[in-house]
Amino acid sequence: MRPYWLTEDETPIASSLLSAPAEVEIIGGGITGVACAHALATAGVRVRLHEAREIAGGASGRNGGFALRGMAAPYDVMAGSVGNDNSKALWAWTEREIVALRELAGDAYRPVGSLRIAVDDEERDELRAEYEAMVTDGIAAEWVDQPSGPSPGRFTAGLFHPPDGALQPARLVRRLAVAAADAGAEIREHHRVASLDELEAPTVIVCTDGYPSGLLGSIEGLIVPTRGQVIATEPIAEDLGCATPHYGRHGFDYWHQAQDGRLVAGGFRDISMDSEFTDEESLTDTVQDALTGFVNELAGREVRVDYRWAGIFGLVLDFLPVVGRVPGSDRLWAAGGYSGHGNVLGFSCGRLVARAVRGEDDALLELFDPARLVEH
Repeated sequence: MRPYWLTEDETPIASSLLSAPAEVEIIGGGITGVACAHALATAGVRVRLHEAREIAGGASGRNGGFALRGMAAPYDVMAGSVGNDNSKALWAWTEREIVALRELAGDAYRPVGSLRIAVDDEERDELRAEYEAMVTDGIAAEWVDQPSGPSPGRFTAGLFHPPDGALQPARLVRRLAVAAADAGAEIREHHRVASLDELEAPTVIVCTDGYPSGLLGSIEGLIVPTRGQVIATEPIAEDLGCATPHYGRHGFDYWHQAQDGRLVAGGFRDISMDSEFTDEESLTDTVQDALTGFVNELAGREVRVDYRWAGIFGLVLDFLPVVGRVPGSDRLWAAGGYSGHGNVLGFSCGRLVARAVRGEDDALLELFDPARLVEH
């Protein structure tokens, strides 16, 4: 069950103790927490981060390794929900954040774009509607007829997103945690916070996405824990034509070929939907068998699966992140709820909430306000 991404480096993150009381304490050592800690520490804020496991031990080291702009919902769907101007602003914001992420990630990021693909005519029509909406609003996108790569002919069309990329997500998060520590953040790994009463700082930010913390007050449980299962095969010598992250069937299937040749594939949650709304990182035969058959089909032969794992992400019904002050508390803030789109959004929202607690206003905070979860 050890995720492929977490086999690379298990060295504890070295940091110094704060020389004065913490001004901000962060719960969660994934991409959101370390991005927030880095932003605060570089701004001169005394910040302490707590992680119950190791840095990147949760969803940030247990996902498929995609770096995607935008929200979890398609562009045109989001425009219908929040308006064209807001949708354009959201996509532009995440594109800028990908540029910042690339600068910090180094070789943990590959700028290869991403390809959303259709498996039937219905999904093709949906992709085409999204593509036309994006082009109309000046969002860079490319239409692909009959995508090549593994299983030629299986997919009817594709929508290519040029700004996107592939990640070694745990490497990115650990690299960012080191940068945060170098900037003065105190990082405590293997330290679970059970109560806010344990913390001294006047400001606390919970960055655990779908993992229940018991610390979120009025919004506890309103970000729904959801399991994603992923596998990685043996290294495959031949180029299968999917170094670009692929995702289809409305995002229920996703895969790419990593730099060492392994096929990394996840999804098939929809074949056992009820069982996947959980905070348990266990594997299920139903989903694992489907993933195994899928990578064999992509490879054109039976391949060995070397790694199998699961991670938990936070699902929000409107597919917008949850970022801001928690209703009913002057001290508590939250950043999470990425609906399976968390590598870029987690980075972006960690930096956004860092600015917010320092008093910097941003129009995005109104869209992401946690209060909306308790008002409806």
